[in-house]
Amino acid sequence: MKKGIIGEKIGMTQIFDEKGNVIPVTVIGTEGNIVAQIKTVETDGYNAIQLGYGEIKDKHINKPEAGHFAKAKLTNKKHLREFRLEDISTYKVGDEVKAEIFEAGEKVDVQGTTKGKGFQGVIKRHGQHRGPMGHGSMYHRRPGSMGPCSTPGRVFKGKKLPGHMGRTTVTIQNLDVVKVDMDKNVLLIKGSVPGPKGAILKIKSTVKVSK
Repeated sequence: MKKGIIGEKIGMTQIFDEKGNVIPVTVIGTEGNIVAQIKTVETDGYNAIQLGYGEIKDKHINKPEAGHFAKAKLTNKKHLREFRLEDISTYKVGDEVKAEIFEAGEKVDVQGTTKGKGFQGVIKRHGQHRGPMGHGSMYHRRPGSMGPCSTPGRVFKGKKLPGHMGRTTVTIQNLDVVKVDMDKNVLLIKGSVPGPKGAILKIKSTVKVSK
């Protein structure tokens, strides 16, 4: 059954399994997930729940958002994320969703926004090789050939050039849930996930199980 929750990246650490092997894990806090809206096939054309996470002051939201939370009789939420589910019958507006919906050993997909790197050259951005570093080279870290000379006389679309790097939405699939701490409402997920500490993440049941 499909499941989903909003989480906040706390950081990375490592734990040991029964055999003494070291497992690198990302710690994700999920405290405070509240169902803000339920969408059904009759009203919206599909089944989904909308979760709210984090508190925010009244002065930082607009009128449509204030009306949305007032209708649901909830306090203002800083982050809203939608999860399409097959069965929404067990959810009601105002219910709290906790980390216990997942179990150790499950596979999940984690979606987040990567760290922003600013404007970067082709070596860092695309992994290209540098030119000779001799003083007479006149070519060190530039993009390389820009294409034909006279025909068609332009740079083709898709050419790997310097530019903005990072701060994109990325989904990492098939990550293992190593441990679920129900007391602290925390998930330990094997490996790294997108974003810096404090990043807001969507954790949901995987859509493509690796063999």
